Amino acid sequence: MPAIDVTETTFEAEVIEKSKTVPVVIDLWAEWCGPCKTLGPILEKVIDATDGKVVLAKVDVDANPGLSQAFKVQSIPAVYAMRDGAVVDGFMGAYPESAVQEFVDKLLPSEEEDTVATLVAAGDEDSLRQALALEPAHEDAIGALGELLVGSDRGPEALELIARIPENDRTRKIAAAARVGEKPTDDHDATLTALLDRVKADDEARQQFVDILELMGPDDPRTADYRRQLTQRLY
Repeated sequence: MPAIDVTETTFEAEVIEKSKTVPVVIDLWAEWCGPCKTLGPILEKVIDATDGKVVLAKVDVDANPGLSQAFKVQSIPAVYAMRDGAVVDGFMGAYPESAVQEFVDKLLPSEEEDTVATLVAAGDEDSLRQALALEPAHEDAIGALGELLVGSDRGPEALELIARIPENDRTRKIAAAARVGEKPTDDHDATLTALLDRVKADDEARQQFVDILELMGPDDPRTADYRRQLTQRLY
């Protein structure tokens, strides 16, 4: 996989977000920097050999001074490794290929991580359960299995499953579907209208109202209006 030229504009998407699925090595360099020209090809060779298991992002510090300041770069070449949105390792200077290889090798997924990734990619219930047997808090496996459970009317099991991990957009939707106990439909107006009179005094009614809005999602033009009506009834 070829190196990615990253700018201040594309850094969040190409580095921070990408690092949540694959380790990213960031090479901060400049055209005038002799050692950078020595290190660059070594980084490209070693990382290309990982077949996409590690990604190389190159940052021209002259063209992107904001990124240089963000990394508090004092000299170049400067190399950082990022995983899950955070810097996990780094070095400065033109390291020899053996040292670069060692640096990159530490970022590669273990055999177990590879197995889990393959099982999650398969996506069927048996594979997802096998993945969770190896890594009980794997967020993608939990989300995918939770969606399968809700889709087959096993809401209580889905709620118990997603409790393993911190709440996020995906788990909120799974929880809403599990509690509502039905697949989303295009027309919730009658239910929401009936619930409005009960939301202030009835916790279950209020939760059901919020869950239906979660299933409708922010793109449904009715959602914002119903949220406003809920606020008026509560306050």
